[in-house]
Amino acid sequence: MNLEQDKAIEQKTDYSKAGTLLIDKPLRWTSFDVVSRVRSAMKRRYGKKHKVGHAGTLDPLASGLLIIATGANTKKINEYQDMEKEYTGVFFLGATRPSYDKETEVDETFSTENITEEAIYKATLKFMGEIDQVPPVYSAIKIDGKRAYESARKGKDLEMQSRKVTIKAFEITKIEMPYVHFKVICSKGTYIRSLARDFGQALGCGAYLDALIRTRIGDLKLENALSVEQVQDLFETGV
Repeated sequence: MNLEQDKAIEQKTDYSKAGTLLIDKPLRWTSFDVVSRVRSAMKRRYGKKHKVGHAGTLDPLASGLLIIATGANTKKINEYQDMEKEYTGVFFLGATRPSYDKETEVDETFSTENITEEAIYKATLKFMGEIDQVPPVYSAIKIDGKRAYESARKGKDLEMQSRKVTIKAFEITKIEMPYVHFKVICSKGTYIRSLARDFGQALGCGAYLDALIRTRIGDLKLENALSVEQVQDLFETGV
């Protein structure tokens, strides 16, 4: 654990009473997988089950900063969720998938022969500021009491309602066709998978989210986060 990572924890904190952890969620883990691992580690450390929650879901195919609150700090979860988010990632141009990421198979392909770098940079301007965005059907949003992704995986048709979100910054950092690397700063409730879909539609060639990392929530940064293994060591050593 380096000095920067020390910022992710408070030394001698009694996490059974109140604590906040910055964790680098591994790829293919659900946010609840991380919560479950922390809860189990706390039970071994403190001898019983304690309150543990996360502040903002990260999809299994995304990695990066996940805030875990314990004890009385679970009351702060809404504060963390309302904070500005920063992401880096990669779009794949020229194909679409029903989930808007690699969870599902490609359903359509398109030519990108006429897509220029100028058009890619220009397309970002359409998504700056407050926009209407339709969430993916493969999402944790509840419809009629069920998670949307549960119905989507069963092949049921769902009508997702659009919502207002704000894109503060949308920067193309590298283009290696058909891969487009980006950085986004956005408000609570923004789906980067939906941004990928909409970006592809704006270019007329389709797109899906190939990779995503959450790098910041408010002033809290991924570089100061702990791995799941480090968090387990934290409780085992009794810090």
